[in-house]
Amino acid sequence: MRFHKYHALGNDYVVLDPRDFPDWREPSPVQIRAICHRNFGLGSDGILWGPLPSTSCAFGLRIFNPDGSEAEKSGNGLRIFTRFLWDAGLVKNPAFTIETPGGPVESVIRDEGRLITIAMGRVSFASERIPVTGPAREVLNETITVLDRTFTFCAATIGNPHCVIPLPAITAELARHYGPALERHPDFPRRTNVQFLQVLDPANIRLEIWERGAGYTLASGSSSSAAAAVARRLGLVDRDVTVHMPGGTLGIHIGEDYAIRMTGTVNRVATGTMHPELFLSPA
Repeated sequence: MRFHKYHALGNDYVVLDPRDFPDWREPSPVQIRAICHRNFGLGSDGILWGPLPSTSCAFGLRIFNPDGSEAEKSGNGLRIFTRFLWDAGLVKNPAFTIETPGGPVESVIRDEGRLITIAMGRVSFASERIPVTGPAREVLNETITVLDRTFTFCAATIGNPHCVIPLPAITAELARHYGPALERHPDFPRRTNVQFLQVLDPANIRLEIWERGAGYTLASGSSSSAAAAVARRLGLVDRDVTVHMPGGTLGIHIGEDYAIRMTGTVNRVATGTMHPELFLSPA
């Protein structure tokens, strides 16, 4: 059972090529949790299951969180999957498209796969698309109460849901403490990714991230896209923004209608085989 592990700014994924798993229709939640477990498995922020057939794009991809749930889209995951396709010799043209449950994206390979640009799609702030409960509206500068604190937040989607909380100062402890309650707040019927946002200047923002189904995360491409778009919508940043996260930085360009183009690095970690005993662990 062959695997390929990569990280993008410390956000690590295991790529499983379905051709190596002829008996699997897809990895089960139990198998996903075992593989992703940091002690009993390979350790990963998620599973990339592909390439899959697609009627509209060059490749299809499904993305699974370490808790076994499925993600619609992942910016770091898409960059990693792009690098895997390049390393595996499955692409010759450096520009191609990938179909995800959160919509199609375009990948462009640079620097022999070490730097990837992804056209992530357009960010929407519409409550019915994110989704957020209540009447149809743009979800901007609303209040939400969790645990012992009330925050002002904005919500957005780029194929997956995000709750962005602008603050003058942010910490990892803040994300770890309030992230779980915000992720599962009843205002978000499909749960949500959470970003604590600090605007440094018109060209730089800083994030601490709690990711739906994964927990505290060193970096996230879709979170960077959503948070940068929210900062732009609030008039706080320019169209080109560097997003600073504990794992490193991403470049975000915010186009017309909030179309996002994201550029960042990918590092190859390991290729190997999983032993069947992995799935006998107590994970």
